[in-house]
Amino acid sequence: MDGDAFHAAVYHVVRQIPPQKVTSYGHIAKLVGMPNYSRHVGQALRFLSPDVTPPIPWYRVISSAGTISSRGPGTDGASRQRDALVAEGVDVEVTRSGDLKVNMRQYGWFPAVGTIDTGVQQAQGEDDDGDGAAEGEEQEEAA
Repeated sequence: MDGDAFHAAVYHVVRQIPPQKVTSYGHIAKLVGMPNYSRHVGQALRFLSPDVTPPIPWYRVISSAGTISSRGPGTDGASRQRDALVAEGVDVEVTRSGDLKVNMRQYGWFPAVGTIDTGVQQAQGEDDDGDGAAEGEEQEEAA
């Protein structure tokens, strides 16, 4: 899957996350058939234009630990993400260390691979994740 198709699949799947639910970068990567590409999911969402139509609820994607990732020094992305989730009715707690965290057991959305439309047709004979990496190798999640 090339970069444009990957981004299109990510956006297509993220649009399907129901209100008041969240999922992880890694789970989105698995759903689109690229399980070792959780960081790429974060990158696709980080550079998303706010003017895209229909809107993509990027704020419903968080780390697998339930934390809202910083968007970099001097940015307000984590606050905007928290505010959008709270507006939908998702409880966001502040941990002792100051992290913003969502209870993944309560708000998590983790449909089985193959049960969600990715909007992309996979060519026959293409390997599962398209990266050629040995099974079990994963990239660390970050957004």
